[in-house]
Amino acid sequence: MQVKGQSSAADKMEVNQAKQEHLLALKVMRLTKPTLFTNMPVTCEDRDLPGDLFVRLMKDDPSTVKGAETLILGEMLTLPQNFGNIFLGETFSSYISVHNDSNQVVKDILVKADLQTSSQRLNLSASNSAVSELKPECCIDDVIHHEVKEIGTHILVCAVSYTTQTGEKLYFRKFFKFQVLKPLDVKTKFYNAETDEVFLEAQIQNITTSPMFMEKVSLEPSMMYNVTELNNVSSSSESESTFGGMSYLQPLDTRQYLYCLKPKPEFAEKAGVIKGVTVIGKLDIVWKTNLGERGRLQTSQLQRMAPGYGDVRLSLELIPDTVSLEEPFDITCKITNCSERTMDLVLEMCNTRSVHWCGVSGRQLGKLTPNASLAIPLKLLSSVQGLQSISGLRLTDTFLKRTYEYDDIAQVCVVCPYSSPES
Repeated sequence: MQVKGQSSAADKMEVNQAKQEHLLALKVMRLTKPTLFTNMPVTCEDRDLPGDLFVRLMKDDPSTVKGAETLILGEMLTLPQNFGNIFLGETFSSYISVHNDSNQVVKDILVKADLQTSSQRLNLSASNSAVSELKPECCIDDVIHHEVKEIGTHILVCAVSYTTQTGEKLYFRKFFKFQVLKPLDVKTKFYNAETDEVFLEAQIQNITTSPMFMEKVSLEPSMMYNVTELNNVSSSSESESTFGGMSYLQPLDTRQYLYCLKPKPEFAEKAGVIKGVTVIGKLDIVWKTNLGERGRLQTSQLQRMAPGYGDVRLSLELIPDTVSLEEPFDITCKITNCSERTMDLVLEMCNTRSVHWCGVSGRQLGKLTPNASLAIPLKLLSSVQGLQSISGLRLTDTFLKRTYEYDDIAQVCVVCPYSSPES
């Protein structure tokens, strides 16, 4: 037992000597913004035993705010005392210093910094060339920057190689392990309109422990779409954000952003192309934290579930919002052949309890080739007041003897144009 203990102690001494053999010392420090210094004010009543002792001590404290000594926040800044949290999208900055602790001149010093993630290894060194010599009590300094694009475990590997005066080549390295956390929780929902418009709702939640200033939340559409932001309220003079002038997102708070995507004119007429488009675009989110630290996230390409229009799609191109009771009004329907075959269509108009069609039912529309569209003006009237649904359109393909029914395709508000005289 004693022999084993002596052997273990000897091994430790050899390890310590091996560590002390290096002539250079490596120091690594993360560069972050300072934080506001906080006090813990202690007060008491004037009639208590300490009297005004606590008040005088706080007034003499250089970190307190003059005239408001009982405030927790002071006028001074404090440097970070620990490594802190690193979030996805932020820029990781670190200061690397190699100091010559010996009394010898060291030659051919090469400092290399790599960042190891779960999927790749990145070289962060500003220069890969060796320094010719380093005199005693001198140092080599380097600052590295990296925009963090992966969550999970990261390892900063700092390696130093050099040559002593005797020509011996030495090498050592150090590892610094840290975790990258997720700052935001992003959820998206898609709504496919009766037209080719697509509405995107993005829910963004701050899952950190500090507030964020949301500098920009924008949608970069795919090549087939134009996007319109629906997060501003337009007034006579200017446009104001729905979230107010100061766009702060407190911890665990959620905001909803809405966007409308419309097909570009060159793609709008290609029904088959637009029907199969699932890639909509990607969100670009930029924020700032306490003292202006900037972060940025870009989502992957957002994909929607392609709408199922069937073989024939019927949409309304023109319809009034409000119509008069028992007075005819005009609408324009657009019929699109979404199949891969030519159709010979017949249009039938069936009256409902409140909606009555004007014109000839059962008329021939002719042949419609694949992906082609046809605009048809129609006239109808309503015999019931209130919000009424337009229903009763039937399309029959005479080739296959197949009938397609279209009900509740739109709604109109029916009002009485005659107002009773006031008594």
